[in-house]
Amino acid sequence: MGFLCASIPEEYGGGGGTLAHDIVIFSEQSRALIGSFSNTVHSGIVAHYLLHYGTEEQKRRWLPKMALGELVGAIAMSEPDAGSDLQAIKTQALRQGEHYVINGSKTFITNGFHADLVFLVARTDPEAKGARGLSIIVVETDGLQGYRKGRVLEKLGNKGSDTAELFFDDVKVPLGNLLGTEENKGFLQLMAQLPAERLYIAMNAVAQMERALMLTVDYVKNRKVFGQHLSELQNTRFKLAECATKATIARVFLDHCLVKCLNDELDGPQAAMAKWWSTQQCNEIVNECLQLHGGNGYIMDYPIARMYANVRVGPIYGGSNEIMKEIIARDLF
Repeated sequence: MGFLCASIPEEYGGGGGTLAHDIVIFSEQSRALIGSFSNTVHSGIVAHYLLHYGTEEQKRRWLPKMALGELVGAIAMSEPDAGSDLQAIKTQALRQGEHYVINGSKTFITNGFHADLVFLVARTDPEAKGARGLSIIVVETDGLQGYRKGRVLEKLGNKGSDTAELFFDDVKVPLGNLLGTEENKGFLQLMAQLPAERLYIAMNAVAQMERALMLTVDYVKNRKVFGQHLSELQNTRFKLAECATKATIARVFLDHCLVKCLNDELDGPQAAMAKWWSTQQCNEIVNECLQLHGGNGYIMDYPIARMYANVRVGPIYGGSNEIMKEIIARDLF
C-alpha cells in the first residue's frame, strides 16, 4: 500500500517523501489503535539509520526490501542492565578474521521476534569507556548460528507488538555489516537520530490524546445518568474542555517541532520537551477519559481501557521522562 519507508528516496525503493509523510502515516496508525507491527521502528528509525550512515552498497542491498516488506527491521539498544543509559551497553562485537563475533543479549526489542534485520548497538572497543567504543552492526537473522529469539514479552499494554528478548552467542557477522565505514561511531549516530525518534513518540501520544477525546465525547453524548446525558453535566463538560485544550496545545507544539525537524533545526532539548510533555499529558487525558466512561472504562471491550494500558509506556520508552528532563536541564545550566 506504500505505507513502508515513505520518506526514503525512490532510488532505494521508498516513497520519495519526507518526515512529514511518515508522521501522517504513523499518526493515523496510532489513531486507529494499530500497533502490532511497528512501522515507526521499521520505516522511521531503522530505515533512516541505513539511509544516513550506510554505505551505498548497504542502502541498495537492504532498503528496497524494507520498502517492500520483505525484510522487517528492528533496532537493539536496551539490555537487561542498560535501558536509557546507552553508555552502559555490554554486548560486544569483536573482530575475528573477516567477521565480528558477537556476544551479549538485548531486551524490550520492538519487532524483535519477526526481525530479519537487527541494527545491533554493540561495543567494538572493549577498552573504551562509556559512550566511546560503540558501533552499530547490521545482523541478518535468517539461519544465523548462535542467534536466538527469546519469548515475546508479556506486557501491560500493546499486546500485539512483538517485543522480544534477543541473544547472541558467538554470532558471526561479516565485517561489511558494520553500519557505515568507521567503527566506534555508534553513539554519535544514535544521538543524531534520537530527536526525530522522540518526535515519533510525541506524535503517537498526540494521536492517542485526540482519539481518546473523540471516543469520550461520543460516549458521554449517548450515556445517561440520573435522566441526563453525561455531556450535559458541568463536570463532564469542564473535564473534556481541559482535555481538548491540552490536546490542542500538544498538537500545535508537535507541528512546530515537525517543521523544525524538516528544516534540520530540531535539537535534543526541544525533542525531549516534546517527548516528555506529550506522553505525560497523554496519560493524564486518557485517565480522565476512562473515568468519564465509568465502569465501562474498565472493561477491555471498550477501546479506552486498552488505550489506558497502552499509553503507560510513553513516559518510559525512547528514554525515560526523567532522562528527558535532565537533557533539558543541562541546556539551561
